[in-house]
Amino acid sequence: MTRPFIHLALHFIVPAIVAHLAYRDRFRRAWLIMILTMIVDLDHLLAIPIYDPSRCSIGFHPLHTYPAICAYALMTAIPKLRLVGFGLLIHMGLDFIDCLCISF
Repeated sequence: MTRPFIHLALHFIVPAIVAHLAYRDRFRRAWLIMILTMIVDLDHLLAIPIYDPSRCSIGFHPLHTYPAICAYALMTAIPKLRLVGFGLLIHMGLDFIDCLCISF
């Protein structure tokens, strides 16, 4: 029960740390943009069941595939999309860590 809570909390905490360290002068805006990338989890609505605590999101949901993750990485090279790309990569990184936790 605590793993999903910690996982969700990290989706807010890690972007806040990145925004504070890299975008201190625009912290609120940077953090909000990175938080809004959690909309990527709408692809969970395509799965049955929608939420399965023992399922790894990476490679399962359409927006959590390796080609999508590569696209998110490319977004960081485009200044206007950089924060969105960082937010999505943070999200995927945290989901990957969650996958590792599931396997133990």
